[in-house]
Amino acid sequence: MKNILGENDRTAAENQALFKEKGVYVLNLMGSPGAGKTSLLEKTMEFLKDEIPMAVIEGDLFTSRDAERIEKHGVPVIQINTAGGCHLDAPMVQKTAQKLDLDKLELLIVENVGNLVCPAEFAVGEDEKAVVLSVTEGDDKPMKYPLIFKESAIALLNKVDILPYTNFDLAQAKEDITTLHPGMRVLELSCTTGQGIAEWCTWLRNRVKEKGKRA
Repeated sequence: MKNILGENDRTAAENQALFKEKGVYVLNLMGSPGAGKTSLLEKTMEFLKDEIPMAVIEGDLFTSRDAERIEKHGVPVIQINTAGGCHLDAPMVQKTAQKLDLDKLELLIVENVGNLVCPAEFAVGEDEKAVVLSVTEGDDKPMKYPLIFKESAIALLNKVDILPYTNFDLAQAKEDITTLHPGMRVLELSCTTGQGIAEWCTWLRNRVKEKGKRA
């Protein structure tokens, strides 16, 4: 395991150096299957695609359905199928990034395979990670899967429009997340109603601007 992670980290560092050279902010978007990662991406593109040159790398076990959804928005997207693998890794992203014109991009979002465990362990060369947790999954998930929350820069609590129809304890979830990662930004979102999307896009826009200044 140490050998695998060590080799992955070396490639991730190469990716990060390339993205820094090109001035591209890279976000590793993680969460369970059905948490709403792709829906969030669609909303993000609606807000930002005409303002920020962006592309998406889609990770999934099988099919290209998520990539097809992204493609409809006119944003460059490349699908990676892991054929059963539970996460993307740095070599996969390195190979895929070669197919993108990084000189024309400012933002690259990597939608990782739906999983709350493995994606948090494997860096892909990203600047930061973000985790999406839907209220249908249960408020116990942060404490049951702490690493993904510790590793992420922001937690997005999605599908809050159906909160009244669940037993999800929003206050408890927020408390657990900030206990695991003090000072972490936690946003309440609904891709259906649009709640929190503008605030999320402002956070992302600021990250992209800062990366451009540092590059």
